[in-house]
Amino acid sequence: MVKSTICELLGIEYPVFQGGMAWIADGKLAAAVSNGGGLGIIAAGNAPGEYVRQQIRIARGITAKPIGVNIMLMSPYADEVAQVVVEERVPVVTTGAGNPAKYMQQWLAAGIRVIPVVASVAMAKLMTRLGASALIAEGGESGGHVGELTTMVLVPQVCDATSLPVLAAGGIADGRGVAAAFMLGAQGVQMGTRFLSAYECTIHPVYKQKILKAGDLCTMVTGKRLGHPVRSLRTQFARAYSKAEYGGMPAAELEQLGVGALRRAVQDGGSETGCFLSGQIAAMVKKEQSAAEIVREVMEEAEPLLLGAAKWVK
Repeated sequence: MVKSTICELLGIEYPVFQGGMAWIADGKLAAAVSNGGGLGIIAAGNAPGEYVRQQIRIARGITAKPIGVNIMLMSPYADEVAQVVVEERVPVVTTGAGNPAKYMQQWLAAGIRVIPVVASVAMAKLMTRLGASALIAEGGESGGHVGELTTMVLVPQVCDATSLPVLAAGGIADGRGVAAAFMLGAQGVQMGTRFLSAYECTIHPVYKQKILKAGDLCTMVTGKRLGHPVRSLRTQFARAYSKAEYGGMPAAELEQLGVGALRRAVQDGGSETGCFLSGQIAAMVKKEQSAAEIVREVMEEAEPLLLGAAKWVK
C-alpha cells in the first residue's frame, strides 16, 4: 500500500485529497471521500459562514474521519469562514485564490493544519515561513482558478523550495498521474475533476455528462484580462465570455457577466449561461462510481507502477 507522511500527518489512509470545488464539494461528498480513506474537503467558495458550518456538521453526521475546508480567499465571506473553521474545530484548512497570511496565526493557534494551494515557488516559500503543515502545488491543467505553470514544471520546483510535504494537483485522474506525482517529489495528490463523476457528487446531470463525454481539447481558460484566469469546459457561455473579454467589454461589465455562472452550471446545467469548471484531465474520466471506489482505484493503479519503476534502471 502506498503510504506517505501526509497519511501520518492527517490520520488518513491514502494520500489523496478531494479538491475544494465551489458549489460542488459539499459535506456529503467530503464525507464520502473521507470514508473512502482520503481527505474530503468542503468548499466554502463564495458562501457565507453559516452555510459552511452547516456543511461541516452534515459531513460529521456521516463520517468520524478527518475532513477539511477549502477557503477561497477572494470571497467576501472569507473572514466569516476563517472564524467558523476555528469554532467548528476543523482539523485541516486548504486555501486558494489568494494569500492566507492574515489568518495563519489564528488557525495555527487553534491547532488547524493549514495546507495552502500554491502556484509559484515564491508563494511556497512564504507559506513555509508562516507555518503551513504542507503545500498543494497546483498546475494550470486544473479546473477553476489557475496559475501559469504546469504541474510537471511546478511540483519539482516547489518540492525543492520547501521542507514541507507537497501534494500535486492539476491533471491527475488515475494511478499513472499519482505515480508521476510521487516521481516528481510529491507525497500525495489532490484531484477535483475525477470526483465530478462520483455518485455522491450532486452536480446537475448535464454537467456530469459533459465531463464523461469530454475530449482531449475540451477546456479553455478565460478571465486572464481580469487577473484571475479560470479553466472551464468549452461551452456556449465560455466562448461568449472569451469573445467579450477580448472584444473590449469594460472590466466591470465583464465581471458581472460571470456572476452566478458556476452556480447555474451546477444547479441548472445550462450551457448558455453556466460556467462548467473542469480540468484538462476530464477526457480521462469515463465512468460514474462511488467516491471511495475512486480513491481506492487510483491508489491500486499507482502501487504496481511505483513498485515497477526499477525496471527502467539497468
